[in-house]
Order: sequence, then C-alpha cells, then structure tokens
Amino acid sequence: MLVKADLRRQPSQVVSMFDATASRYDLVNDILSLGQDRAWRRATVSAVAPKPGQVILDLAAGTGTSSAPYAASGAVVVAADLSYGMLEVGKRRLGELFLVNADALALPFAAETFDAVTISFGLRNVVDTAAALIELRRVTKVGGRIVICEFATPTLSVLRFAYHQYLRHVLPNLAQVVSSNPAAYEYLSESILAWPDQEQLAGLLKRTGWKTVSWKNLSAGIVALHRGYA
Repeated sequence: MLVKADLRRQPSQVVSMFDATASRYDLVNDILSLGQDRAWRRATVSAVAPKPGQVILDLAAGTGTSSAPYAASGAVVVAADLSYGMLEVGKRRLGELFLVNADALALPFAAETFDAVTISFGLRNVVDTAAALIELRRVTKVGGRIVICEFATPTLSVLRFAYHQYLRHVLPNLAQVVSSNPAAYEYLSESILAWPDQEQLAGLLKRTGWKTVSWKNLSAGIVALHRGYA
C-alpha cells in the first residue's frame, strides 16, 4: 500500500508505467483477469446505455478498447487518457475514435458537455479522487449519468481472502511472465488493496454532488459498477 500512496503523489511515474505497457496492455489484462475483463466491459456499456446522438466521455480509456462499443452504438464518444502511449496504440488500432490526452483533474471540456461520463479501472490512479468526481460532474449535463467500473471488495470472506492472496502473490508473479513491465502490475495489486470498498465509494460520490447513487457487484464484488446522476 505504501508504494501505491507514493505513486499517487507522482502521477508522471504512473503515466510512464502505462506508456511502457501500452502495446500489450489489453492482452495482459485479459490474461491476468482470466478473461473476466470482457464481461466487465459489457456490463459497463449496458449500464451507460448509449444511444445514437448522445455525447459520452470515456475517461481513462487507455487504448480505446472500452470506447469502441459506445461509438458502435451511434453515440459520439470521446476517449480520453493521460497516457500518450496508450492513446498512440489506440490511434493505430481504432483510428476512427476521437482520442484526447486529458487530465481527470482539469478536463479540457466545457461545463455540461456530456450526456454520460464513464471511467473504468482508472479512478484509482487519479491523485485526488474527490476532485476528479467533481470535475466529471462539471462536464456532465444536468440529469446526465456517471458509470464507474472499478475493482472493489469481494462480498464473501473466503473469496476476499483468496482474492487478496492472488493480488499479493499470484498476480505479480504472473506479470513477471506475461508483461514487459511487471512493476506496473505490482502497482496494480497495491492500488486495488488500498482502494475504498463499495459503500465508501458510494459515499464519496454523494459528497461530490452526484445523486441517486447505487452500485452493482460483478464477479461477487471483485469489481463493482457505481452509478449516479448529475
């Protein structure tokens, strides 16, 4: 947990790690999540419920893999990320997407621009979570929605123990084999272990001005979808 706290005070180090893993990021995530990341992405798209003509911000979009389904639905999607390396990979693979290099704490968009904003597995990496949620609310239209897909706390104690063992011991060792930058996945483990549970994140959403906040557990709480309205 201490490494994660240190890295959060130095965003440039986090960005450098993601830049270094960009070319194999999606493949490695698929392996380390045992293929579950695909189901999590589908659930997130379903929760956002994109419609033709809507304007959607996909923040921490990485290579744009999470953004493509919104564009396919007919929505106008902006795929934003702080990592140039990730966006460069996305540009090569999905050239039709509108890609923007953006900081979650100072988004380059006018107030009330988006019908929906979403962020998957990226909120943990922002230096100030509350400030990012406030900034996301600023750029969301009144009545618009937020959907957050993020690692969470498993609901069953036995699964929670096994999952924490996986994060502490198995995932770092797997990353040594499948990733060109294993340190990024050590950071991943520590950031997940230090992250607030579902109820705590819901409380933070409410305190930052989001309304009708709720969440849905996926994979028995390994991941959770949080929703709210501006």
